Amino acid sequence: MSEYSHQPLRNRLLDLLPSQELDLIKPFLEPVVMQKGHVIVHTDAVVDYIYFPFSGIGSVVTISPEGHQAEAGMFGREGFAPTTAAVGGTISIHEVLMQVGGEGVRISSLRLGELLPICPVFSNLLARFIHAFSSQISFTALSNAVHSVDERLARWLLMCHDRVDGNEISLTHEFISLMLAVRRPSVTTALHILEGQKLIRAERGRISVRDRNALERFAGDAYGKPEQEYRRLIGELPSKRDMAI
Repeated sequence: MSEYSHQPLRNRLLDLLPSQELDLIKPFLEPVVMQKGHVIVHTDAVVDYIYFPFSGIGSVVTISPEGHQAEAGMFGREGFAPTTAAVGGTISIHEVLMQVGGEGVRISSLRLGELLPICPVFSNLLARFIHAFSSQISFTALSNAVHSVDERLARWLLMCHDRVDGNEISLTHEFISLMLAVRRPSVTTALHILEGQKLIRAERGRISVRDRNALERFAGDAYGKPEQEYRRLIGELPSKRDMAI
């Protein structure tokens, strides 16, 4: 593959690898550009590749047999997807797609299976991320059950903000509606509430975080616990706690 060390955004898991393991893995990493809406794997499809984003935001979406959809979790430069391949799975029960386009690398599932037994740090990091990601999914279920739509939106925007540079996030009302599993009018109302408190600025296809700290306070206990678990297991991502515009 071509050298990717020049990229301004790297993947946190790959960054933590010791040089001897990264040297084993690097020849099998293929650079990829993932446009918004790019489907990494469809529901019930064979997992051919595992993706490690450098930038962008991916969504893991649960789809019922009747076609109802809801986002179960999101990932970006802090992790990888689909996670099933790291534990020997070959079929994805979720659809995995990019909600914000970006770049990264991918590796074939077959090659990953060959590398994990001889790369113990890599294997351990993937397992740690799977645990952290499962905690995110469990708190998404809790938030959907107990928090208001505007609190859930605040949580979701904070999670998106964690995974992009700067304060702008390219998102449409339609996509937010899909990810939160609510009707579009509910999204519009929630955005107006956050805008009215000067937490965000919503424009067509774009949302800007104006006051990160205040947005965290608004989200309350809807946000933070899975992020703490990620820091405990893997480490810090670039902090945005002091950002305000």
